[in-house]
Amino acid sequence: MASYIFFLFLFHVLPCFVDSVHFNFTSFRQGDPGNVIYHGDASPDGAVVLNNIDFIARVGWVTYAEEVPIWNPRNGKLADFSTSFSFIIDTRNLRDGNFGHGLCFFLAPVGIQLRVNSAGGFLGLFNQINNATSSFPLVHVEFDTFANPEWDPLDVGSHVGVNNNSLLSSNYTSWNATKHSRDICNAHISYDSVTKNLSVSWAYKLTSDHRENSSLSYIIDLAKALPPHVAIGFSASTGSVTEGHRLLSWEFSSSLDIEKPSIKTGVIVGISVSAFVFLVSLVIFLLVWLHKKRKRKAKEITEFISINEDLNKEAGPRRFVYKDLELATNRFSAHRKLGEGGFGAVYRGFLNEIDTLVAVKKLSGRSKQGKREFLTEVKIISKLRHRNLVQLIGWCNEKHEYLLIYEFMPNGSLDTHLFGKRPHLCWDVRYKVALGLASALLYLHEEWDQCVLHRDIKASNIMLDTNFNVKLGDFGLARLMDHELRSHTTGLAGTFGYMAPEYVMTGRASKESDIYSFGVSILEIVTGRKSVDHSEENIEGKSLVERVWDLYGRQQLISAMDEKLGEEFNMEQAECLVVVGLWCGHPDRNSRPSIRQAIQLLNLESPLPNLPHKMPVPTYHISPTSLSVSSSRGSVTFSSCQVGR
Repeated sequence: MASYIFFLFLFHVLPCFVDSVHFNFTSFRQGDPGNVIYHGDASPDGAVVLNNIDFIARVGWVTYAEEVPIWNPRNGKLADFSTSFSFIIDTRNLRDGNFGHGLCFFLAPVGIQLRVNSAGGFLGLFNQINNATSSFPLVHVEFDTFANPEWDPLDVGSHVGVNNNSLLSSNYTSWNATKHSRDICNAHISYDSVTKNLSVSWAYKLTSDHRENSSLSYIIDLAKALPPHVAIGFSASTGSVTEGHRLLSWEFSSSLDIEKPSIKTGVIVGISVSAFVFLVSLVIFLLVWLHKKRKRKAKEITEFISINEDLNKEAGPRRFVYKDLELATNRFSAHRKLGEGGFGAVYRGFLNEIDTLVAVKKLSGRSKQGKREFLTEVKIISKLRHRNLVQLIGWCNEKHEYLLIYEFMPNGSLDTHLFGKRPHLCWDVRYKVALGLASALLYLHEEWDQCVLHRDIKASNIMLDTNFNVKLGDFGLARLMDHELRSHTTGLAGTFGYMAPEYVMTGRASKESDIYSFGVSILEIVTGRKSVDHSEENIEGKSLVERVWDLYGRQQLISAMDEKLGEEFNMEQAECLVVVGLWCGHPDRNSRPSIRQAIQLLNLESPLPNLPHKMPVPTYHISPTSLSVSSSRGSVTFSSCQVGR
């Protein structure tokens, strides 16, 4: 409260010395507020259609309606800015194998007008008169799909380039436009006023290839290249050959320190006296307020220091500053949200400091469970090194916030492919996912110094990288256990449908309870059905393990296959996956295989076991110790479980 009053006072008596611009357009429609202006062929239909694929020699522009300060003429200071946008280039309308000409983001003088005869390789910015050199200051980043021998680099053909007042790219890299035709490209451009580095990066939603270049940078002093205020926008063109250009979204942020205006002595005295009176009153208020809050504050400070001392001892992940994460995720905007669970949300971001896309998990700092998850995840996963585990890049603990920064997974989580709107996975990829998940679990259970119980293996925690390699993540509920121990009393936590029956009843986690979760996940991969299905066709409310076991008993395994696969699967591998899933999901923990035995089956190195035709009844012993420990933590109840984390 005191901080709010103080800053409210400063807001009224002191001028602001930062000039900033921010906007975020997630769609473009007729009748939207006039924040963007359409030129030439450009028109909105939910996206900006810059060019129609069926017309030759056309140009389309879209520009932001307001001017953007790029440097301060009084003191020469430059602005920092970043822009993220998504677009589609459609090259399917080939003529003799050719298409063209490309799309670019530009910064130009305020009042710039669309030039005549600027179609084709001129990209809507140049023409025959100024040709390769612009008649006005201009900086642009081009996604150029057609190689013009007069000015384009002949060694690469289609390319991404940074251009300074010219059609000749100052720096460029090769780029395969045909390979990514009709795929969504997410691009990011940023400028650092200190290093004067203009950096460009891009990634495709479906067709990204780690073997291709996907970033570019160029050192340029924008104060020498551009006027203090500029217009920003996009231009696209076709020539004698055509292609389609669509801008799907556009986000922009900039900040520029401006020179402080002179303040007369009388004003200074007036402000000083007012500030003194206000501050005396504020000090009295603060003394009362601090007296009431002293104990709580001391506790929080002690806890904060303790947490950071613990984390700074860990090798590997580094500490990030909160404001950098806030900038990377556009203040944690809903547009950047990748998903949300019981203790926080995950956001897509771009960290300029390391020039990479990341996933930022923001845990609830006011929740004890959120703090516990934060510490557990950093301490455990920072020590683990395996190709099938998600990489933790860093962490942040500021302002009562607990944040974890991971490598970004372009293909999202497994559940979005099995149950969501992403393209379904072919059989080879599904089998690859099963093997990758098994490899991760083998490392956790048997190959690391201690046994790691994950306790929350499920489809939404199984991430997929560009090549659909498995990256098991979310170690917030994980626990360490000596290899010789059979189980560990942890209290109940996890997701219903994936939790072993004995774990639900006793709260004792074990390798076998992880194996059960693994088995359920394998069955989801095969069937394309959720572990808990409330649809009308499952009126009896059976679990996925029960439903598949019924089909196994009736020798109707073919009926268990995901309908989206059709007949495109390997029957031997399919039978193997179903049996492995059921064996791992056996109600009796003592009858389940180890992860090493499961891998031998998945590699077709061992014969399949003969399982009972009817699913056995679960058996487990509930000891008084496990009940007392679990109930003391309020864990063995349906309401206390973290359902759907």
